[in-house]
Amino acid sequence: QVQLVESGGGLVQAGGSLRLSCTSSARLFSTYTMGWFRQAPLKEREFVAADNWNYGRTYYADSVKGRFTISRDNAKKTVYLQMNSLKPEDTAVYYCAAGGGLGVSETDFGSWGQGTQVTVSS
Repeated sequence: QVQLVESGGGLVQAGGSLRLSCTSSARLFSTYTMGWFRQAPLKEREFVAADNWNYGRTYYADSVKGRFTISRDNAKKTVYLQMNSLKPEDTAVYYCAAGGGLGVSETDFGSWGQGTQVTVSS
């Protein structure tokens, strides 16, 4: 199983920006689909974004399109989530995930990080 370590969470005011990072232990990092999910209090975990390097495609939840950008640096074995124009409803624990699937479903991912808290104040 791949080890994933997230960083970059914190407290930010509405309208602000944060960049999350997730570093992987995977030997063949570039072959993995990398994704970000989030879980708000009392809610189920939901998909945020994914990067399928093999297909050359990225995917986003409708709620973050135009505001969040997923990217990766294969040499550093790191995936990023740039979050702009943050809203209070973006408050959640954000999880990094790695898998071999397309990247549009939670079942596409088999390895998960421990999560990093993002809090957006109004």
